[in-house]
Order: sequence, then C-alpha cells, then structure tokens
Amino acid sequence: MITNGMIAPVNLTANVNNLNQLQNKATPAEAAESFASFLKNALDSVAAQEQNVHKVNDQFIIGEANVNDVMIASSKAELSLALTSQVRNKVIEAYQEIMRTQL
Repeated sequence: MITNGMIAPVNLTANVNNLNQLQNKATPAEAAESFASFLKNALDSVAAQEQNVHKVNDQFIIGEANVNDVMIASSKAELSLALTSQVRNKVIEAYQEIMRTQL
C-alpha cells in the first residue's frame, strides 16, 4: 500500500474488530458502552480527517504541500462526512420506525 506522510490512512479494521467484540459481551450495559465507544472513535476519526485537511491546506498555502495532497485529504474528509451523515439518517429512520410500531 502506498502511503503519504502527510495523510494518515483510515483504519477501518480496528472499528470492525470492536463491533465483533460487541457480540461477545455478557450484559446489555457493556454492549451499549462498547457501541458508544465505537461511535466515539468513528466520530473522532472524522474530526481528525477534517483537522488534517486544514493542516494540509495551510501547508499548501505556504508551499510545503502540493495540490494532490490537498485534493486527496479533502476527498477523504468529504467521503467520511458523507458516510457519517448517511449513517445518522439510517439511525433516525430506524428510530422513527420503532416509534411507529404499535404494541
């Protein structure tokens, strides 16, 4: 895999491994806590990518980065934000469906 020192690779396998551990928890409270930490890590990753875009953009302005680095970093951040927004929409839809369920 080709990596660039200015752009950190996205580590999705660690998040998937955390999800696999959710199935092995004994109590619902522990599972909820693990899921909350998974969400926090995912959102922190999106925020870190946004900060990376700002850093690379500043480096481009002073001439220390090329336009390719800026475009790659901004595309990764844009895709992460789009994914986060789609996941949020699906969670809201699921919540609304649960609320519509009649007992």
